Amino acid sequence: MFKFINMKKQIIFIHGGDSFDSYDEYLKYLKEKECSLDRLEPRKRWIEDAVNKSEDKFQFFIPQMPNKNNAVYEEWKIWFEKMLPFINDDVIMIGHSLGGIFLAKYLSENTYPKKIKKLILVAPPHNNTLGVGSFKIEKSLDNISKQCDDIQLFQSEDDPAVPASEAQIYKKDLPEINLHIFKDKGHFMQETFPEIIEEIEK
Repeated sequence: MFKFINMKKQIIFIHGGDSFDSYDEYLKYLKEKECSLDRLEPRKRWIEDAVNKSEDKFQFFIPQMPNKNNAVYEEWKIWFEKMLPFINDDVIMIGHSLGGIFLAKYLSENTYPKKIKKLILVAPPHNNTLGVGSFKIEKSLDNISKQCDDIQLFQSEDDPAVPASEAQIYKKDLPEINLHIFKDKGHFMQETFPEIIEEIEK
């Protein structure tokens, strides 16, 4: 009996979120966070545009990570590893915001059992950004270099959430990383992101 194997290249996308050092800090954040109409209305994200334009070439995995508003690294790690049976070699991993530091921390501390073709970090915080909580990087990033054939990082100088200087820390720790620095992309919350589509289709 033949078993069907999906031959499309695979992309794992890990979204962002917030993490706190304590539950009291999380409650304080909820009380002080301003609510706006923009936050209440549904809006499209660039990952949806990427799926629409590239799903004929790629199989996308976009897991909803646990408790993204009060994220805990160990919980994300457990859920992330649930995907392993479905992942093939030469996977592309994309992490946006907290999802970026999650992938950096995970790959620095663990050996992923599948070959990683490309790692793309979009506005990833490092340890100097507020709100990374249990996602703080504690080990050298050398293990990432050993596992990833290609590493790309996208950062904007006007990012209101992640200091642009964080990209330079990643560059110092991973000299082979290819930086894409923009001036006016903010925290990359736009509906389209043609530059990343170009990167994944290379």
